[in-house]
Amino acid sequence: MFVMTIDQQHSRRDSDRVPDAFAALTGVRTLRTFDRTAGDEFQAVLESAAAVIDVVAILIELGNWSIGIGIGEVDMPLPEQTRAGRGTAFERARTAVTTAKRNPQPVAVVGPDQDTSVAAQTAARLLALIIGERSEAGHAAVREMRRTRTQSEAAATLGVTPQAMSQRLRAANWHLEEDTRMLATRLLAAAR
Repeated sequence: MFVMTIDQQHSRRDSDRVPDAFAALTGVRTLRTFDRTAGDEFQAVLESAAAVIDVVAILIELGNWSIGIGIGEVDMPLPEQTRAGRGTAFERARTAVTTAKRNPQPVAVVGPDQDTSVAAQTAARLLALIIGERSEAGHAAVREMRRTRTQSEAAATLGVTPQAMSQRLRAANWHLEEDTRMLATRLLAAAR
């Protein structure tokens, strides 16, 4: 099982970004929904490694989040509210978010096996680097590519030429992101 503990960065100097994060994460499939635990921190319980990586990508694009991923057991039955959950996955998620706060790519993974957890963490941090260094034009190009079927359609929607769209996607490392998502998902699943 995966537990994510997520904490807003610089919350004392910034507005509350939790509602925006919840809105952005609406479509992500969880076992227990995202639940504010205290102040600017929230948690969720997830079963799918792909869903965990989706959360990482969404939050890195939003910016200002430290993301801890704990892998392990959770006490069953799961309580209705995530914050009432117990088990090693919750404990590891707490350790992971503390570690994430100290890293330029604010993602950390703690699981039962250190080697596989570090491998998954490295792939997740690479994904964070790719997404986090993207320009706003790059983010817009990637978002539009996810909505449309072709690069030409995406370019038309954004009001740019197909050549400009191609340049934006290349600068945004869009194809590398897709491969890195797949790698991070596989390594995270293996870290279970």
